[in-house]
This record gives sequence, structure tokens and C-alpha cells, in this order.
Amino acid sequence: MTRYVVVFEWWVSVPIEYRPPKYITIVNALQARIEDGTYASGEMLPSETALMNEFDTSRPTVVRSLEILRQAGWIDTQQGKGRFVRSKPVEPRSLPAHAASLLASEAGGRLRILDVGELPAPARASSALDLDEGAPVVVRRRLVSVDGLGPVELGTVYVPLDLAKGTGIGSAAPLSEGVLQHLAVRKGMHFDHVTERISARPATEEEAELLDVDPNGWLLTALFAVYARGGKPAFALDIAVPPARHEFEDSFSIA
Repeated sequence: MTRYVVVFEWWVSVPIEYRPPKYITIVNALQARIEDGTYASGEMLPSETALMNEFDTSRPTVVRSLEILRQAGWIDTQQGKGRFVRSKPVEPRSLPAHAASLLASEAGGRLRILDVGELPAPARASSALDLDEGAPVVVRRRLVSVDGLGPVELGTVYVPLDLAKGTGIGSAAPLSEGVLQHLAVRKGMHFDHVTERISARPATEEEAELLDVDPNGWLLTALFAVYARGGKPAFALDIAVPPARHEFEDSFSIA
């Protein structure tokens, strides 16, 4: 199966506190050094080569880590000189509109909960949640339709059993406040950031029927992994949408 993947990361609060993958380990370490004063305001960071040697990784990984820190406002880049610690980090970016809407109320529009139950986590979800493949999770599938367009989104939420316990995640009733807020209220959770992986793949027979698309057509998919403070993945949301009825839009600074 051909698959095309683009990964976006939305940092909704700081600090970043989880280890894997390697580029995040570097982000964590450098941010911690900035916070504790090891790297003072205005000080130049170690070179890319020095960081490659310290963390035993490749240059693209180091560059990616530094770019995350730059976009989050922790460092500045001076062409031909190096990277320097900012005097004060800027406010982190909030979730883009499309991500926020997908993690908000389940009761908006015409929504139908297809099924809810305890099932083994598939590879895609277990990878997002850092679980062993097949580990039991609470799974809730929903289908969203919009007047004039028809079905626009098939979404599946995966929540580890220990987190779902004592909440309404396992109920077939829509969550009026959405999964994110529901877990925040019921479990007293504070969330740190969300990662988003967008891909395209052929529709399955069931997806084609539910979304009313050509059985030979393709779907856009987006896998959201929502992290709690402390770096542990809390839950995952996997959606499939017909490209003709949905689009993702965001704006980025090139400064």
C-alpha cells in the first residue's frame, strides 16, 4: 500500500519533558540547560557538530531539535555566527483550528457513535500511545456528517484502560465537552502538547461505505497523539476524511 506522510507538531505549553524520539531528547536537554542557567541569556549554544557528538546522532536530527527550540522562542539564529539563547521565551503556539475542533465536543453537527468497547490496540494506535501492540484500550468510533456534504469524518479514539477508568469514555453517549476536556475534568489531567501525523491511503471497504466514497478512492488520515505533562501519551485520535469534503489549513511564520 502506498502511503504519504507529513508530520506536524503543536506545542501547547512548556516545558517539554519526555524523552523519545531522539530529537525530543535533545530539545529537553537544551531547554533544561536554558532554564537552569547553564546556557545564559545571550550565550551561544554548542555547535551542531558538538551536539551530534554529545547525543550520538545525525546532523538532521540536531538541526530539527534546534529548529523546534527556535520556533518555540527559546533561541535565535544569527547567520554565520550560530544559535543564541533568547532573553525570554515567547508564548508557545496554540493548537491550530482544525486540531482544536477535532479534540473538542463530540456533540456538534450530526454525530453518531458507531461503537465503543475494550479492544487490543492496533499498531498505529499503540505506536502513538507508546504501548505494546495489542495492549487493551478503550476504543470509541464516531461518524460526523454535515448538512449538504454528507459524512465528513470517521474518527476513532484510543484511551488506555487505566485512564478511561472512572470516566465516560466507555459510554456510547457523545461527550458534550469533548475527550480532551472530559479527561481534564474527570481525571484532573493537564495536557502538554499534541503531535499530528497526516497521511493518505486507500479507503477500506467499510470506510468507503460509511463515508459514502468511491471504494477505490483515497482518504486523508490524521493521527493525533495527546501528551500529558510529564511526557506520557494520554490518548490518541485517528481520523479518516474524504479529501473532497475536508481540508486542513494553518499559517506559519517564515521570520
